[in-house]
Amino acid sequence: MGAHFGHGADHHAATPPGGRALRLGIGGPVGSGKTALTAALCRVLRDELALAVVTNDIYTTEDADFLRREAVLSDDRITAVRTGACPHTAIRDDISANLDAVEALEQRHPGLDLVIVESGGDNLTALFSRGLADRQIFVLDVAGGDDVPRKGGLGVAAADLLVINKTDLAPLVGSDLELMASDAARVRDGKPVALTSLREAPGAPEVAAWVRRVVAGSREHAPA
Repeated sequence: MGAHFGHGADHHAATPPGGRALRLGIGGPVGSGKTALTAALCRVLRDELALAVVTNDIYTTEDADFLRREAVLSDDRITAVRTGACPHTAIRDDISANLDAVEALEQRHPGLDLVIVESGGDNLTALFSRGLADRQIFVLDVAGGDDVPRKGGLGVAAADLLVINKTDLAPLVGSDLELMASDAARVRDGKPVALTSLREAPGAPEVAAWVRRVVAGSREHAPA
């Protein structure tokens, strides 16, 4: 199933201060497919954009290790943050560790176009501070239940793009994709929604296209 984009949505990213890299946060519950989506975006976009990634885990570096094993980027473009607390703390409340990691990547790799910050798994209220992320994606998976989009929460309602992932599992878990899409559209008031299956479309084409648009928008509005 393809993407469902709100017609009135603004797909252009806010201009990053000082012409720095666009910072894209990816959040969502445990097991929703955040790391797999991050890996897919890196594979698809790495030949056209200068990329780096910061991952967040509470105690381990598991997500960063996975990205390195998959060789989605060179090892020095992937950095892990151990939050030591609930993931939303490090992306919303005290963002200093993530900011330090992002800025270190930007210094190590001048001219980055995009830095992806992947949150650890969290609940529906998790949202990135705008001091950390210029734009953000929130990822749900259909196995969580088709009632999740209508429950709302900051992540579902306010993220710049909502991704309803693992649509290939819908028949197996009894989730109604049309219901999920319509509930999400209502809760999100025109902001875009993409229905994806990385098994059926490993490159996440709808999400990659959205990322291209926001990066292009940030370039267009960057100071001369």
